[in-house]
Amino acid sequence: MIAVRKLEEAVFKALVKASTSLPPDVEEALKQAYRLEASPQAKLQLKNILDNVELARRLGKPLCQDTGIVSFFVKGKVDDWRGLEKALRKATIKATEEAFLRPNAVHPLTRENTGNNVGVGVPAVTWLPGSFDTLEITVVLKGAGSENLSFLKVLPPGEGVEEVKRLVLRAVAEAGGKPCPPIVLNLGLGGTVDLTAKLAKLALIRPLGVRHGEEEVASLERELLRLINKLGVGPMGLGGRTTALDVKIEYAHCHTASLPVAVNFQCWADRRATVRLHPDGSVEVA
Repeated sequence: MIAVRKLEEAVFKALVKASTSLPPDVEEALKQAYRLEASPQAKLQLKNILDNVELARRLGKPLCQDTGIVSFFVKGKVDDWRGLEKALRKATIKATEEAFLRPNAVHPLTRENTGNNVGVGVPAVTWLPGSFDTLEITVVLKGAGSENLSFLKVLPPGEGVEEVKRLVLRAVAEAGGKPCPPIVLNLGLGGTVDLTAKLAKLALIRPLGVRHGEEEVASLERELLRLINKLGVGPMGLGGRTTALDVKIEYAHCHTASLPVAVNFQCWADRRATVRLHPDGSVEVA
């Protein structure tokens, strides 16, 4: 059985960590972009971002006011789903009450705000099946600026990978500075329309710079990253060398008659943190 109170406190700490500090891989990617940038305007934008990151960490304040709709990804064996859900919801409420999360959850028709980021279907919880001794819960925070530009399209299968590339490049070029670049672009390929969208969101939790395990997919990740950065959109859409920090792809086999593609934008504030509950009862927040 899950020790609900213990898990709730650990998830609360993960929410605070995700809200107030960037994962090391994301911060290092931003620093690398700053080192490589030639444009003074782009360099200034990256400096402002890095200064913001340091200030948020030092003051224990949110990196960005838009903390999005909270998403949890759960990996491992769960014997007590009710206890787990209770812990996730209570931790989300506490993080909202203590001003680490902005209350963003509203009814889609009435627009009435729940006031605590908890409501029907939210926080969103995705279970990742597998055989694991350690229960792992990753929280992802993603604001509306990037979420609103994300989309799904079902392509005719005959158009293949070249049309996937064109679709992605058009989307990034048209988005410009709206998703607060440099972005992290996450793609879902194949599956059904619901699965494709989930795959793109799932790509969010893979660290930057970690390529897909299949070389054909990894090669497409590298190529898209190169092509996106040749667009010259740059930090905050003001031009420069770095439009994207990374491109990550997850795929599933799909129907012979379709090629679903989900494009999920993430802003520079690629916020995530992970709770690990080990078999001996110890808890780690990373």
